[in-house]
Amino acid sequence: MDAPSAELPRRVHLGYALGSLATGAFGTVPGLLLLPYLTDTLGVAAGVAALLVLLPKAWDVLVNPVAGRISDRTRSRWGARRPYLLLAGIALAVLFAAIFAAPLGTGPAAAVYVAVAFLATATAFAFFQVPYVAMPAELTGDYAERTRLMSWRIAVLAVAILVSGAVAPLVVTAGGDGVPGHRWMGVFVAALIVTGALGAFLGTRGAPAGEVGESEPTLRAQLAVAGRNRPFRLLLICFVVQSAGVATILAGVNYFADQILVDPETGPTLLFACFVGPALLVMPIWTRVGARVGKRAALVAASVLFAAGALALAAAPVLPPAVVYPLVAAIGCGYAGQQVFALAMLPDCIAYDTARTGRRQAGVFTGLWTAGETFGLALGPGIFGLVLQLSGYVSSATGSAAAQSDTARLGVLLGFTVLPALLVGPAVLLLRRYDLTAERLAAAEQNAEQAIAEEATGRAATERTADRVQKGSASR
Repeated sequence: MDAPSAELPRRVHLGYALGSLATGAFGTVPGLLLLPYLTDTLGVAAGVAALLVLLPKAWDVLVNPVAGRISDRTRSRWGARRPYLLLAGIALAVLFAAIFAAPLGTGPAAAVYVAVAFLATATAFAFFQVPYVAMPAELTGDYAERTRLMSWRIAVLAVAILVSGAVAPLVVTAGGDGVPGHRWMGVFVAALIVTGALGAFLGTRGAPAGEVGESEPTLRAQLAVAGRNRPFRLLLICFVVQSAGVATILAGVNYFADQILVDPETGPTLLFACFVGPALLVMPIWTRVGARVGKRAALVAASVLFAAGALALAAAPVLPPAVVYPLVAAIGCGYAGQQVFALAMLPDCIAYDTARTGRRQAGVFTGLWTAGETFGLALGPGIFGLVLQLSGYVSSATGSAAAQSDTARLGVLLGFTVLPALLVGPAVLLLRRYDLTAERLAAAEQNAEQAIAEEATGRAATERTADRVQKGSASR
């Protein structure tokens, strides 16, 4: 059964979007706080800390496609995807709090503990995120409705990023900084994750959804099918590179506020408010832009805005705060558009594959997608940590940053501005050959329906012929 084409009720829009509280919190806080937690609280060298942040999430590159394949084959009274929203969501919350529990104190043993806990958390996140991202392709078959659904999701995602990213540092401070403050922060973010998981599970109850049909027999065959889907392949590569660019900004917020703005107390919160807050205001504008110029062109425009703002921010050491924060807001506006259109184009690629192959296997595509996104979000802090190491950043086990050299501060500046601009802006060149328009998708779906009808007609004719032959043999 195909995904329904009718407009979804607002209850489903909101219910599905609430899942972004979980994805936004997990996608934001580790990238924002885990690297400085390792370098400035546990005393781990910047280069080692970068590896500890990168490797557990890189594991998701392997586990996410597996999670997609498993969810594709799940049959339950709750459907194929919803059981994972509940079970994996709760596991994700518990394991996230464990990352910052610090039962071994500080030092090398504590660093190993963080890596293991982060690995387990990333695995739970894979089994939540992959089914969650697969749902839009099965909730609606309407090209424009997918954009509306993603607009709701990105709006809630913006709230999740704002709340988790801006409030989490305040919780650390209110909890006494250092290890105690991070423990309280872990509990706070875990509560956000549980709220999002339960909201998505309950909010999509009874929602219209397409059945998960026949898929390729092996994971290798499914991956080969995804590789032959050129629009998906191009979009995925672009999104992974851009995710790495976004993640370098997330990783650098605390360092930028401390070393460049010299405002470690309120700087991170203000930066996050300026980065994410405007997204809530510009989302309706981006939706109208996408309807007018198309999703691909709108994605390019949003990416250029992001890159231009980040490059301009490189002048932050000589700019007043009244200029710095609006530049960060401009970057946030670009980020909002980049996210909404990339995520709105993904279900189109999945629907195109279904029309092309006759097999519904959204879990495989979203497994690859979330694996790539997770890898990009892990690669950003890894690259930023490497920049810190090369620029001579000095770690600390006191809960506060050590005094840094001019070279280290320059590394912070370039990692927060020029590096993400170079990752996000040029990546859109990969979309020059992306040609999956609404018209092409509609034509592919029409051809698929025609082929199904012809097959049914041929099957009926064959059955009639067989009946006549059988009756003739009986009469003789």
